Amino acid sequence: MNATSPSAWLFDLDGTLVDTAPDLGHAANLVRGECGLRPLPLSDYRAAASSGARGLLGIALGMAPEHTDYAAHRDSFLAHYRIHLARDSHLFPGIAELLLALDLRAIRWGVVTNKPGWLTLPLMKALGLDVRAACIVSGDSAPRPKPAPDPLLLAASQLHLRAADCLYVGDDLRDIESARAAGMPSVAAGWGYLGTTPIRDWQADHVAPHVTDLHALLAASSAATSAYSA
Repeated sequence: MNATSPSAWLFDLDGTLVDTAPDLGHAANLVRGECGLRPLPLSDYRAAASSGARGLLGIALGMAPEHTDYAAHRDSFLAHYRIHLARDSHLFPGIAELLLALDLRAIRWGVVTNKPGWLTLPLMKALGLDVRAACIVSGDSAPRPKPAPDPLLLAASQLHLRAADCLYVGDDLRDIESARAAGMPSVAAGWGYLGTTPIRDWQADHVAPHVTDLHALLAASSAATSAYSA
């Protein structure tokens, strides 16, 4: 990261800003119900919550995309999720305060997610984040989704910034790989869904086990900016 504070903070959505696992798991359980199966505990879905329909249906039905019935179940899952996407989803504790702190410092922030726009925008609106975010880049906004650098480079371009002047926070290895490919400093969000690769192996520039660590990072970078400008 530069000696001064990043000019913008960018965040992954699912598992970083917002705990969407309850609603994703609910949609997956509705698909199980259509198959005559009992619901699974929502905790069973958390580790796969950043992996989209592929991951959720893998848990719910033990079904891979190659299965002949996968497409029908995927479409059903997405339809259920679209209806219920803000039923129980909520900002992780401390995130609302972090976004307010960024706003008060006039530091722009945005979202870069692999979630398609037709799900991203309604969720952002339901949570009251759509009008506050300086940019919203979805999985279908750029030619290639994360871990390619395209979405982060697009976000930096929309903010009229260099990638190196932004900071990206994400809870999955692909978030850090995307940031590294874009030349953007990164933070691994240890409170998120995390996937299967140990977070210590991601090679992020920073690891934040808790949201409070982001508050500390913001305070430290703001202090560095003040000292640099003095």
